[in-house]
Amino acid sequence: MVVLGMVGVVVVVVAGGALLAGDGSDKNAPATVEVARGDLVDKALAVGTIEPEVEISVKSKVSGVVRRRFADVGDFVRAGDPLLEIKPDPTPLELVEARRQVELREIEVENSAKELARQQALLEKGLLSQQDYDSATRRHAEAQLQLRMARERLALLEQGKVMAGGDAVESVVKSPIDGFILEKMVEIGDPVVPLSTYQEGTVLMKMADMKDLIFRGTVDEIDVGRLREGMPVEIKIGALPDVKVRGELSKISLKAKKQENATTFPVEIRLIDTGGVTLRAGYSANAEIIIEKREQVIAIPERLVTFEGDSAWVMVRRADGTEEKRVIETGLSDAINIEVRKGLEEGEKVLEKPTRKIG
Repeated sequence: MVVLGMVGVVVVVVAGGALLAGDGSDKNAPATVEVARGDLVDKALAVGTIEPEVEISVKSKVSGVVRRRFADVGDFVRAGDPLLEIKPDPTPLELVEARRQVELREIEVENSAKELARQQALLEKGLLSQQDYDSATRRHAEAQLQLRMARERLALLEQGKVMAGGDAVESVVKSPIDGFILEKMVEIGDPVVPLSTYQEGTVLMKMADMKDLIFRGTVDEIDVGRLREGMPVEIKIGALPDVKVRGELSKISLKAKKQENATTFPVEIRLIDTGGVTLRAGYSANAEIIIEKREQVIAIPERLVTFEGDSAWVMVRRADGTEEKRVIETGLSDAINIEVRKGLEEGEKVLEKPTRKIG
């Protein structure tokens, strides 16, 4: 644009000189643009956000209400550090049922022990087979195991913790990874549904290791056919306008999605260089995926070119002031400037197209 301004001034001065000489033929001569070299970049735009590559939802294995919070949003925690304490909050019916189960299992253990003693006496007299005695022994062991499970369940409901198989089962939810707490989903006093094989459970917090960030966004269907994994990307973050982040296109979705009557394709971009700044999850960003780049090629504004079928031409002003229609061979375009492979030389003057009059 600077070159255009300088050329425009030169043309006006020449026209003024012509008027002083009494020649009014150049008064309305079109402006020219000097052919120069420059860099051209063909790119596709993706719109999206900066996100952790892996985000974990923290859930509880026991039901109850949130009693205590050990860490908050923004804190960095190590794997195994406590996050929340869940206070068991059984209904009166659940508590009564758990106590009755313990009583029933105690009766079963007592009866199986008596039965085992009788079977042993018969075995010693030779009136019982070893196989039948083994079956009685197994039934007694199973009854003891059922009693232990019932007692553990009751202890968990009443106290919030219990030892099971040498491991401590407690109502304190611990961090599954080293990472930052991004979001908390519950407050103290909120009810908690446990994670089990038949229900998803309440999400308590969301965590992520912020060292592995990616860009997730969408690109228009017009451009997706020109993209391929591994292309370099320049990312501009709205909250950090002076920071340029470099990345690499790592994933292109095979399925499109509809957004406000537009068809787009999700993409993922791996961040390579963050520019030395701390990035936060959720930053809005635009990613310019570089499809092709040419450095220091002969180029002119694309508006100067007339395309007719398979050919293209421009009007050139010679050194003697005459005009010439010149057929050219074009190359890469960035939608503003276009590469000229053949037909023009650096320093030549290309005429602007005449302005169309309305009405």
